[in-house]
Amino acid sequence: MPAILEQISEALIDGMSKKVQGLVNKAVEEGIDPKSIINDSLLVGMSEVADLFQEGEMFVPEVLVAAKAMNKGMEILKPMITEDDLEKAGKVIMCTVKGDLHDIGKKLVTMMLEGAGYEVKDLGVDVTPEKIVEVSKDYKPDIVGMSAMLTTTMVSMRDSVSALEEAGLGDTVVMVGGAPVSEKFANEIGAHYAGDASTAVKLANKLVSK
Repeated sequence: MPAILEQISEALIDGMSKKVQGLVNKAVEEGIDPKSIINDSLLVGMSEVADLFQEGEMFVPEVLVAAKAMNKGMEILKPMITEDDLEKAGKVIMCTVKGDLHDIGKKLVTMMLEGAGYEVKDLGVDVTPEKIVEVSKDYKPDIVGMSAMLTTTMVSMRDSVSALEEAGLGDTVVMVGGAPVSEKFANEIGAHYAGDASTAVKLANKLVSK
């Protein structure tokens, strides 16, 4: 493997956006396949970030900076490849449920999933069950991810799962997380629980491979 791909990964882990951009441009000039730059450097780097985050050696601000560096690299490469060339790990809808305006946790999971090769549609915060159903029908995701940071809004998760079932989308895989959410609650509503962003990626990989 060309040394420059390892250098891109290291720069991404360090959150050095400009260095990532410069190295990606250099790799392209050297004739390295854009798909290889994505798969063998950017995604490898974000995978390492996920591991470091789970081990407690990186924290949320550093992960966000690393994700920004990855996105800067992707901006250069995306115009050079077709959607068909870019292998997607799967499609995910992410949202913070109705009544809840917390965004950081959801945003972190979104970035980590994108870094793992997922196509993610982020619906934002305060998202109603009806909106989740509407977008799910159109987007046909492999996973619907829901976040809640308030005990009072966990009921919206239950309502959203029920709404998917009532709309004939009961087979939809639902992943939930957030400070008040537990594995027990997830099991009760027919969802899968992820305790943090890194776990969410590993759970997503497990769920889409079933």
